[in-house]
Amino acid sequence: MSKPQLGLGRPSSGKRRLKDLLLQSDNRVCADCGAPDPKWASANIGVFICLKCCGVHRSLGTHISKVLSVTLDEWSDDEIDSMIEVGGNASANSIYEAFIPEGYSKPSPDSSHEERAKFIRSKYEQQEFLKPSLRISSITSKKSSLESSLSRKIIDSFRSSSSSQHTEGMVEFIGLLKVKVLRGTNLAIRDMLSSDPYVVLTLGQQKVQTSIIKSNLNPVWDEELMLSVPQDFGSVKLQVYDHDTFSADDIMGEAEVDIQPMITSAMAFGDAGMFGNMQIGKWLKSHDNALKEDSTVNIIDGKVKQLVSLKLQNVESGEICLELEWIPLDQ
Repeated sequence: MSKPQLGLGRPSSGKRRLKDLLLQSDNRVCADCGAPDPKWASANIGVFICLKCCGVHRSLGTHISKVLSVTLDEWSDDEIDSMIEVGGNASANSIYEAFIPEGYSKPSPDSSHEERAKFIRSKYEQQEFLKPSLRISSITSKKSSLESSLSRKIIDSFRSSSSSQHTEGMVEFIGLLKVKVLRGTNLAIRDMLSSDPYVVLTLGQQKVQTSIIKSNLNPVWDEELMLSVPQDFGSVKLQVYDHDTFSADDIMGEAEVDIQPMITSAMAFGDAGMFGNMQIGKWLKSHDNALKEDSTVNIIDGKVKQLVSLKLQNVESGEICLELEWIPLDQ
């Protein structure tokens, strides 16, 4: 599975490459509990994790999870390459959490050690949330390189698996949605004269957010966020908040993004790389949605993309502009 969300080349400093990866929006929170600002990583699984989850990962043994500090430990080129190839927390979770049972709740940053340990062992050691065909029954504890790591075996198997059958009671992902949050216009004032806005996107139990832009009612983010799309997907919920240091963040409007037209069109056409630039679908403006204008789905340079302009709801003013890109899992 390719990781097109990464714009990471190969600069001379390995630490710089790792830092660039950590700056991705999905890597700003722990892959297992969602705690902010993780400073640890599992080099062979390819996820960034918080200090509390780090302790559980260490207990799994290095044959399952090799834990390193992002800032304190020395990283080899192979370890950094492995992290970058996985692509970050969203990509890793689209595999390791592909079959989480409906109603199952991941631990939160405030969960007990017992809750955290049960989930992490189920996720990585027991592989309970993987498709059964991807589970590995025996794992050698001696490895000559990261190429033989558990995560690499799973990803290699995942690449070669084209099955997308739905299993009752389980969640299976059918692709990735890259959402580039471009800009906001005429956002509402929530402080004295301005606001400190950021955008939160929610799909199912997944939640990702942009950075905070200080004192700006017309912010430009140009940030890419990744969401895994389940087979039974709904709309993406978008919320804009004003960041407050000493009180709860204030809502600055919301909207829903219907991704059905994009996914239906993309699946109907199949491999977008086989077509030239063309329009393949459209999401129509209506009184039931937040669209400013009709939004077309297009194949552009072999990729399925859609530009969406939204008028924020339940607020006095504000608009948000997004660019969506559909990434099927078999790419």
